[in-house]
Amino acid sequence: MCLGGKTVCATLLSHRQNHFYLSLFTSYNNIMPQYPLNLYDLSQPQLEQLLAGWGFGRTHADQLWRGLYREHITHLSELTELRPALREKLTAEARLVHLTPRLTQHSSDGYTHKFLLNLADGQAIETVIMRFEARRELPEQTRRYTACISTQAGCAMGCVFCATGQMGFTRHLTAGEIVGQVLFVQRYLAERGASLRNIVLMGMGEPLHNYENTMQAIETMTDHKGLAIAPRHITLSTVGLPHAIRRMADEGRRVNLAVSLHGATDAQRQALVPPAKKWPLADLLAACRYYTAALRRRIFFEWALIEGENDTAEQAHELGRLLQDQTAHINLIPLNPTAGYAGQPSQPERVRAFQAILAQYGLPSTVRQRRGIDIDAGCGQLANKVVSGEWLVVSE
Repeated sequence: MCLGGKTVCATLLSHRQNHFYLSLFTSYNNIMPQYPLNLYDLSQPQLEQLLAGWGFGRTHADQLWRGLYREHITHLSELTELRPALREKLTAEARLVHLTPRLTQHSSDGYTHKFLLNLADGQAIETVIMRFEARRELPEQTRRYTACISTQAGCAMGCVFCATGQMGFTRHLTAGEIVGQVLFVQRYLAERGASLRNIVLMGMGEPLHNYENTMQAIETMTDHKGLAIAPRHITLSTVGLPHAIRRMADEGRRVNLAVSLHGATDAQRQALVPPAKKWPLADLLAACRYYTAALRRRIFFEWALIEGENDTAEQAHELGRLLQDQTAHINLIPLNPTAGYAGQPSQPERVRAFQAILAQYGLPSTVRQRRGIDIDAGCGQLANKVVSGEWLVVSE
């Protein structure tokens, strides 16, 4: 917020920059080095404030914003339409941080590509590109590509079947690191004559635990002067933080919301999703009803089908009774096995039986396609192997 005058704005932004530096970089003796600012970490208003503090107007901020997100510049020297004095100031005070792959894997299905991307402090996060088949063969540039992106390095939620949850939490990603994954995917696809259509925030981390940075990143993605991705093409997946879901409703966040349920009673859910001990189903579903009433949008409920754990007819009936008054669609996801959890995916006949029972309650459902099983495409699997030493990775 600008409280009046360029000096105040510049001072406020300077404080934010210092907080950003401290959160990412510390030397061994805890003295903060003077790293330049990553421009992708700034929202459009923050970018305007930064340039205003340097004596440059909104027109210059618009030119820079367009260069970052429409022209996909890779170096500040490419901003030839900017005044030389501003380019020199940006070169001295800021930088463009482009995420680079530490490890790349391509599935034998030809549709799934997974990248372990380097962060500036040595951490690594996962980003996955998936192509989905259309009803008819389409040219490459019109095929549907979806990017699954991360919002944290590690995760504090601790879901027992999730490889990222088994890793534990390291830190939040900055807004620039979240958006940076989308920019990486767009460049990767553009080089192959294709384009990105959908984004799912279902990678490493809990998006609503990193609320501020996640929402800033989404604002950049959906900004008509930025990446201009329609909100209906963005899906945010959460274990279900009721206060954050209500906040999304109050703020009018119109991206698709997917809530990971996995259990239809508190006891069942708490065994799989530890945060359920703090936020019981009654609180979660009340927040979901609040969200759908405020935004008039349905919610996607996700159910990882685990053989013998949560795929019985009785549990399908419990789920049907639980959600029959919700404006909901249920995504049924046969479990992607991980090394840290003994559960296995439900057999196809049990999946079909579960889905048929949900239909008795008037609940629409979809069995999600399993992708990239041969390349550890599930959330956190590849990163977990690298961290544990199962994979030896040499950065290129």
